[in-house]
Amino acid sequence: MMVVKKHPFHMVDMSPWPLSTSIGALVMTTGLVKWFNQFNINLLIIGLLITVISSFQWWRDISRESTYQGLHTKKVLSGMKLGMVLFIISEVFFFLSFFWAFFHSSLSPSVELGMQWPPMGIQPFNPMQIPLLNTIILLSSGVSVTYTHHSILEKTMTHSKKSLMLTVILGLYFSCLQALEYWEAPFSMADSVYGSTFFMATGFHGIHVIVGTTFLFISLIRLMKNHFSSYHHFGFEAAAWYWHFVDVVWLFLYINVYWWGA
Repeated sequence: MMVVKKHPFHMVDMSPWPLSTSIGALVMTTGLVKWFNQFNINLLIIGLLITVISSFQWWRDISRESTYQGLHTKKVLSGMKLGMVLFIISEVFFFLSFFWAFFHSSLSPSVELGMQWPPMGIQPFNPMQIPLLNTIILLSSGVSVTYTHHSILEKTMTHSKKSLMLTVILGLYFSCLQALEYWEAPFSMADSVYGSTFFMATGFHGIHVIVGTTFLFISLIRLMKNHFSSYHHFGFEAAAWYWHFVDVVWLFLYINVYWWGA
């Protein structure tokens, strides 16, 4: 039902989903620690299910508020855009810490590393194989998601649906190739600082790709349901910003960790 009000702000209703999502995240991370220490995986699965179900319900409520109740006014959208920008800035500093750790060890390798980089005994990945293919895939997905945005602005929804579907497929393809790369890795996270910085940086980027792919998939579902118009589509726009951020981080990873670091 349309909400009638005399101000442009969104007075948010009470919702159980922030609390349940927080509980799910706590259970999931606790289960992850237990799994890392060779306990069973049950707690991790329970936490993951709680988080996914709560997130789905939360997204459903936000979509309803935006599309059907008209609560996302221009004033509300400006706040959401600022929030998304600040979130991406915080993510930049998150990855900056990983690059800091990588360059701290690689620019001046210690005696324990054999005073060389990569450390003695480490066989790095060939940057001209799977890493290069993944770079092409992510750059291509950046082009397709930009075309999706352009198509929405031009009101050619058929093109936008096809290009967004292609973006989601490319995101899934990237994740599959990275999983294959990890499976065939000749070193592990326990192999000196090279292994720990490599798997922390590329692993967290891989998680961000999965989150971004999910974000775009939800946008695709909403696009199929005609939730977006040429002037009201911030749900997709935020996903596109996030995806471009993921693209840029991967370029830095490829150039510095895979290519220069090898």
